[in-house]
Amino acid sequence: MDTKKMQEMIGSGRPKVAIIDNNTLAIMGLKNLLQQVMPIMEVKSFYSFNEFKESNVDHFFHYFVSMNIVLENRAFFLDRQRKTVVLTTSNNPNSQLSGFHCISANTSEEQLVKRLLELAQFGHAGGRNLPKMQEKHVSKQLSDREIEVLSLVAQGKINKEIANILNIGLTTVITHRKNIQEKLGLKSVSALTIYAVMHGYVDINKI
Repeated sequence: MDTKKMQEMIGSGRPKVAIIDNNTLAIMGLKNLLQQVMPIMEVKSFYSFNEFKESNVDHFFHYFVSMNIVLENRAFFLDRQRKTVVLTTSNNPNSQLSGFHCISANTSEEQLVKRLLELAQFGHAGGRNLPKMQEKHVSKQLSDREIEVLSLVAQGKINKEIANILNIGLTTVITHRKNIQEKLGLKSVSALTIYAVMHGYVDINKI
Protein backbone atom coordinates (compact mmCIF):
# COMPACT_ATOMS: atom_id res chain seq x y z
CA MET A 1 0.00 0.00 0.00
CA ASP A 2 1.45 3.37 -0.96
CA THR A 3 1.89 6.19 1.55
CA LYS A 4 -0.81 8.41 0.02
CA LYS A 5 -3.42 5.66 0.22
CA MET A 6 -2.39 4.85 3.78
CA GLN A 7 -2.75 8.49 4.84
CA GLU A 8 -6.21 8.67 3.24
CA MET A 9 -7.30 5.60 5.20
CA ILE A 10 -5.94 6.89 8.49
CA GLY A 11 -7.34 10.41 8.05
CA SER A 12 -7.20 12.43 11.23
CA GLY A 13 -7.86 9.46 13.53
CA ARG A 14 -6.50 5.99 14.19
CA PRO A 15 -6.40 3.33 11.45
CA LYS A 16 -9.41 1.01 11.52
CA VAL A 17 -9.98 -2.74 11.43
CA ALA A 18 -13.40 -4.33 10.85
CA ILE A 19 -14.78 -7.55 12.30
CA ILE A 20 -17.80 -8.93 10.43
CA ASP A 21 -19.44 -11.87 12.16
CA ASN A 22 -22.96 -12.71 13.39
CA ASN A 23 -21.55 -14.41 16.51
CA THR A 24 -21.49 -11.84 19.34
CA LEU A 25 -19.15 -13.82 21.59
CA ALA A 26 -16.71 -14.42 18.73
CA ILE A 27 -16.64 -10.69 17.96
CA MET A 28 -16.07 -9.75 21.60
CA GLY A 29 -13.21 -12.21 22.05
CA LEU A 30 -11.46 -11.32 18.79
CA LYS A 31 -11.90 -7.58 19.37
CA ASN A 32 -10.20 -7.88 22.75
CA LEU A 33 -7.23 -9.77 21.27
CA LEU A 34 -6.89 -7.41 18.30
CA GLN A 35 -6.81 -4.39 20.60
CA GLN A 36 -3.92 -6.02 22.44
CA VAL A 37 -2.01 -7.13 19.33
CA MET A 38 -2.55 -3.85 17.46
CA PRO A 39 -3.25 -1.20 20.13
CA ILE A 40 -3.02 1.68 17.67
CA MET A 41 -5.90 0.24 15.66
CA GLU A 42 -9.54 1.15 16.15
CA VAL A 43 -11.60 -2.04 15.94
CA LYS A 44 -15.16 -1.76 14.58
CA SER A 45 -17.72 -4.57 14.91
CA PHE A 46 -20.43 -5.48 12.40
CA TYR A 47 -23.00 -8.24 12.87
CA SER A 48 -23.99 -8.58 9.22
CA PHE A 49 -22.58 -7.87 5.77
CA ASN A 50 -25.31 -5.30 5.09
CA GLU A 51 -24.41 -3.38 8.25
CA PHE A 52 -20.76 -3.45 7.19
CA LYS A 53 -21.59 -2.27 3.65
CA GLU A 54 -23.30 0.83 5.04
CA SER A 55 -19.97 1.97 6.50
CA ASN A 56 -17.01 3.39 4.57
CA VAL A 57 -15.69 -0.10 3.80
CA ASP A 58 -12.55 0.85 1.89
CA HIS A 59 -11.24 2.94 4.78
CA PHE A 60 -10.49 -0.19 6.81
CA PHE A 61 -6.97 -1.62 6.81
CA HIS A 62 -8.22 -5.19 7.34
CA TYR A 63 -11.45 -7.15 7.51
CA PHE A 64 -11.77 -10.14 9.85
CA VAL A 65 -14.77 -12.00 8.41
CA SER A 66 -16.56 -15.24 9.25
CA MET A 67 -16.34 -17.95 6.61
CA ASN A 68 -20.07 -17.96 5.83
CA ILE A 69 -20.15 -14.19 5.20
CA VAL A 70 -17.16 -14.43 2.86
CA LEU A 71 -18.80 -17.29 0.93
CA GLU A 72 -22.09 -15.40 0.62
CA ASN A 73 -20.30 -12.28 -0.64
CA ARG A 74 -17.32 -13.86 -2.37
CA ALA A 75 -16.99 -11.34 -5.21
CA PHE A 76 -16.73 -8.42 -2.78
CA PHE A 77 -14.00 -10.03 -0.70
CA LEU A 78 -12.10 -11.43 -3.69
CA ASP A 79 -11.67 -7.83 -4.86
CA ARG A 80 -10.22 -7.05 -1.41
CA GLN A 81 -8.39 -10.32 -0.88
CA ARG A 82 -5.22 -8.86 0.61
CA LYS A 83 -7.23 -7.04 3.29
CA THR A 84 -9.41 -10.00 4.20
CA VAL A 85 -8.74 -12.50 7.00
CA VAL A 86 -11.23 -15.37 7.06
CA LEU A 87 -12.39 -16.67 10.46
CA THR A 88 -12.91 -20.44 10.36
CA THR A 89 -13.74 -23.20 12.86
CA SER A 90 -11.47 -25.74 11.21
CA ASN A 91 -7.77 -26.39 11.80
CA ASN A 92 -7.47 -28.33 8.55
CA PRO A 93 -5.61 -26.23 5.92
CA ASN A 94 -7.43 -28.14 3.15
CA SER A 95 -10.81 -26.85 4.33
CA GLN A 96 -9.76 -23.18 4.32
CA LEU A 97 -10.33 -20.74 1.47
CA SER A 98 -7.53 -20.69 -1.08
CA GLY A 99 -5.85 -17.32 -1.55
CA PHE A 100 -7.09 -15.84 1.73
CA HIS A 101 -5.35 -15.50 5.07
CA CYS A 102 -7.31 -17.71 7.48
CA ILE A 103 -7.50 -17.92 11.26
CA SER A 104 -9.10 -20.81 13.11
CA ALA A 105 -11.15 -19.78 16.12
CA ASN A 106 -11.23 -23.40 17.28
CA THR A 107 -7.86 -23.29 19.01
CA SER A 108 -6.25 -22.23 22.28
CA GLU A 109 -5.87 -18.57 23.20
CA GLU A 110 -2.09 -18.95 22.97
CA GLN A 111 -2.26 -20.31 19.41
CA LEU A 112 -4.77 -17.66 18.37
CA VAL A 113 -2.54 -14.92 19.76
CA LYS A 114 0.45 -16.38 17.91
CA ARG A 115 -1.47 -16.45 14.61
CA LEU A 116 -2.61 -12.84 15.02
CA LEU A 117 0.95 -11.79 15.78
CA GLU A 118 2.20 -13.63 12.70
CA LEU A 119 -0.35 -11.80 10.54
CA ALA A 120 0.56 -8.45 12.08
CA GLN A 121 4.27 -9.03 11.45
CA PHE A 122 3.71 -10.40 7.95
CA GLY A 123 1.47 -7.54 6.89
CA HIS A 124 3.31 -4.74 8.66
CA ALA A 125 6.87 -5.91 9.20
CA GLY A 126 8.75 -3.27 11.14
CA GLY A 127 5.55 -1.22 11.27
CA ARG A 128 6.17 0.05 7.75
CA ASN A 129 2.47 0.55 6.97
CA LEU A 130 1.43 1.70 10.41
CA PRO A 131 1.70 5.05 12.17
CA LYS A 132 3.91 5.26 15.25
CA MET A 133 2.44 3.94 18.46
CA GLN A 134 1.15 6.43 20.96
CA GLU A 135 3.67 7.30 23.67
CA LYS A 136 1.86 5.25 26.31
CA HIS A 137 2.40 2.11 24.22
CA VAL A 138 6.09 2.62 23.47
CA SER A 139 8.38 2.14 26.45
CA LYS A 140 7.47 1.09 29.95
CA GLN A 141 11.01 1.23 31.38
CA LEU A 142 11.55 -2.45 32.14
CA SER A 143 14.94 -3.34 33.56
CA ASP A 144 17.26 -5.68 31.62
CA ARG A 145 16.47 -8.53 34.03
CA GLU A 146 12.73 -7.90 33.73
CA ILE A 147 13.04 -8.05 29.94
CA GLU A 148 14.83 -11.41 30.26
CA VAL A 149 12.05 -12.73 32.49
CA LEU A 150 9.35 -11.36 30.17
CA SER A 151 10.99 -13.04 27.18
CA LEU A 152 11.01 -16.40 28.95
CA VAL A 153 7.39 -16.01 30.09
CA ALA A 154 6.44 -15.35 26.46
CA GLN A 155 8.25 -18.55 25.48
CA GLY A 156 5.99 -20.52 27.81
CA LYS A 157 8.47 -21.09 30.62
CA ILE A 158 7.15 -21.57 34.15
CA ASN A 159 8.68 -19.81 37.15
CA LYS A 160 10.91 -22.74 38.16
CA GLU A 161 12.31 -23.04 34.63
CA ILE A 162 12.98 -19.28 34.48
CA ALA A 163 14.81 -19.46 37.83
CA ASN A 164 17.03 -22.29 36.53
CA ILE A 165 17.76 -20.61 33.19
CA LEU A 166 18.68 -17.26 34.78
CA ASN A 167 20.31 -18.86 37.83
CA ILE A 168 18.20 -16.83 40.26
CA GLY A 169 15.86 -17.76 43.09
CA LEU A 170 12.21 -18.71 42.56
CA THR A 171 11.10 -15.87 44.84
CA THR A 172 13.12 -13.42 42.73
CA VAL A 173 11.37 -14.63 39.56
CA ILE A 174 7.97 -14.14 41.18
CA THR A 175 8.98 -10.62 42.27
CA HIS A 176 10.15 -9.76 38.74
CA ARG A 177 6.87 -11.03 37.24
CA LYS A 178 4.88 -8.96 39.71
CA ASN A 179 6.91 -5.85 38.86
CA ILE A 180 6.49 -6.48 35.12
CA GLN A 181 2.73 -6.84 35.47
CA GLU A 182 2.47 -3.67 37.54
CA LYS A 183 4.63 -1.61 35.16
CA LEU A 184 2.81 -2.78 32.04
CA GLY A 185 -0.66 -3.08 33.52
CA LEU A 186 -0.89 -6.56 31.97
CA LYS A 187 -1.88 -9.67 33.90
CA SER A 188 -2.38 -12.60 31.51
CA VAL A 189 0.39 -14.59 29.85
CA SER A 190 -1.21 -13.90 26.46
CA ALA A 191 -1.10 -10.14 27.04
CA LEU A 192 2.54 -10.32 28.19
CA THR A 193 3.40 -12.45 25.14
CA ILE A 194 1.83 -9.90 22.80
CA TYR A 195 3.77 -7.08 24.43
CA ALA A 196 7.06 -9.04 24.26
CA VAL A 197 6.68 -9.86 20.56
CA MET A 198 5.48 -6.40 19.53
CA HIS A 199 8.44 -4.77 21.30
CA GLY A 200 11.02 -7.17 19.87
CA TYR A 201 11.88 -8.87 23.16
CA VAL A 202 11.21 -12.35 21.77
CA ASP A 203 11.15 -13.95 18.32
CA ILE A 204 7.64 -15.04 17.39
CA ASN A 205 9.04 -18.39 16.23
CA LYS A 206 10.06 -19.13 19.83
CA ILE A 207 6.59 -18.84 21.33
